[in-house]
Amino acid sequence: MKTEDVIKHFGKKSNVARALKIARSSVSGWGELVPERRAARIEKITGGALKYDSSLYESKANSKDQKDFD
Repeated sequence: MKTEDVIKHFGKKSNVARALKIARSSVSGWGELVPERRAARIEKITGGALKYDSSLYESKANSKDQKDFD
């Protein structure tokens, strides 16, 4: 799940943070992809409007860019 798609869906980073009950700075720390654990949660809270795609994460599994900020 791409971070830009999530922000576009929610309107702004603070709305994403509020929906996930996390700090806005956590959202700001995401790279190109939403952390995998968060992506699964976003799919659930958006009723499937945003889809978690595990294949996006397979190539990034060992990447330093994949950090899950809380």
